Amino acid sequence: MFNALVVNKNDEGKTSAAVTQIGLDDLPTGDVTVAVEYSTVNYKDGLCIGPGGGLVRNYPHVPGIDFAGTVEASDDPRYKAGDKVVLTGWRVGEAHWGGYSQKARVKADWLVPLPSGLDTRQAMAVGTAGFTAMLAVMALEDHGIKAGPVLVTGAAGGVGSVATAILAHLGHEVAAVTGRPETADYLKSLGATQIVAREELNETIKRPMEAETWGGCVDAVGGEMLARVLGQMQYGASVAAVGLAGGAGLPATVIPFLLRGVNLLGIDSVMQPYENRLRAWERIAKDLPMDKLEAMVHPAILSDLPDLGRDILKGQVKGRVVVDVNA
Repeated sequence: MFNALVVNKNDEGKTSAAVTQIGLDDLPTGDVTVAVEYSTVNYKDGLCIGPGGGLVRNYPHVPGIDFAGTVEASDDPRYKAGDKVVLTGWRVGEAHWGGYSQKARVKADWLVPLPSGLDTRQAMAVGTAGFTAMLAVMALEDHGIKAGPVLVTGAAGGVGSVATAILAHLGHEVAAVTGRPETADYLKSLGATQIVAREELNETIKRPMEAETWGGCVDAVGGEMLARVLGQMQYGASVAAVGLAGGAGLPATVIPFLLRGVNLLGIDSVMQPYENRLRAWERIAKDLPMDKLEAMVHPAILSDLPDLGRDILKGQVKGRVVVDVNA
């Protein structure tokens, strides 16, 4: 028997989450059983833990949309007992039981070998948010980052924090957008050279295009802020959009795309091909400065998760929360 955070729903539709003991026979089917060491807390985890269950497809349910650990048993020749692995995406923690458990069983295709230079704790300090941030940076690079500052919206969050650190480490000037003035010193410690108040980008859009300002953008917000940013991009610059916190609507015109050649790049971290996932994790091991990574980390244990799930939905979680599932 081992510990897991299990979410249940009663007949009235109310959910409750508690740490309880389960066994290997309770785990869903899969090719590989992993002794989980660390997981993280992301916005989707908050939805899964919170009232109503959010994204959960079945009950009982173990949330946790990513994890890193050691292979305990494998029916797939690509992995053997003792291998270190990391998993992000594939609806783990939503449709399939996830990382808030001391053991997990998943399909081998969902795993990636842990790259040299990262341990399991560091991998989850990066987590799904950092993995998504690296995918966004890679997409900007593939389309050519222009000279001048690169904008990062939602910069104090998980994706934004890691994107800021990576871009700064690669030598780019980073303008970090935040709605919380108290995070300015934190963002500067990650390498941001300019702090932009969220209110500046939430003003009513008066013109479809404004002065050419940003050489690229990682947008973790969406909605009206994304529409405003599109009109401020340099000619031929790209926006890698990764989030919907500001809403799924896009109150923009086609003018920035037609007259400035702006590229809008959608980043989906859920079902990335193996080659892309491996490339992203190898780049993370190479290009994410670990000292800045540590500055983002807040430790947690399984019993902390119900409260943390509520906090992240309220926007009260800064940086990266790393869950030690064995503590």
